[in-house]
Amino acid sequence: MASKFAVRSLDHFVLTVHSIPETVAFYTTHLGMKHEVFTSPANPAIERHALLFGSQKINLHQSGKEFEPKAQNVMPGSGDLCFLTDENVERVLQAFQEAKIEVLEGAKIVDRIGAVGKLRSVYVRDPDGNLIEVSNYS
Repeated sequence: MASKFAVRSLDHFVLTVHSIPETVAFYTTHLGMKHEVFTSPANPAIERHALLFGSQKINLHQSGKEFEPKAQNVMPGSGDLCFLTDENVERVLQAFQEAKIEVLEGAKIVDRIGAVGKLRSVYVRDPDGNLIEVSNYS
C-alpha cells in the first residue's frame, strides 16, 4: 500500500538530558550550536531550551520534567546522532583532542556511510553519553 504523503525533512528532535546547562555548554562550546530560550504557545509561563544549528534544532527536556507529549520511553544518553560540518574533519578531531574530549573509535577519523554517500567521521559522547558523530562527506 502506497503512502498518502511523504516527509520532506527533519525540523527538530528532542533530547532528554540530566542537566540542561551542561548540555548547552557542550553543544555550544564544542559543536558551535546556538542556545535558544523560548516559551510554548500552549504554556507561555514555562521556559524551554533548544540548540539551533543550520535550519534545525534540538529541543531539550530535563529528565523527570519532560513536556507532553513525549516519547514513550525517555532516557538520557540513548541518542546516536550524526552531524555534518563544513569544517575539515581533521580539524574537528584536533579540536576535540585539544578540549580533552575522549574520541572514540581509536581516537581517529573513520569511514562510514551516510544518507547520501561516504562519510569521514569522528565520534565522541556528550555529557549524557549520547553518541555524537561529526562528519564530512568525502
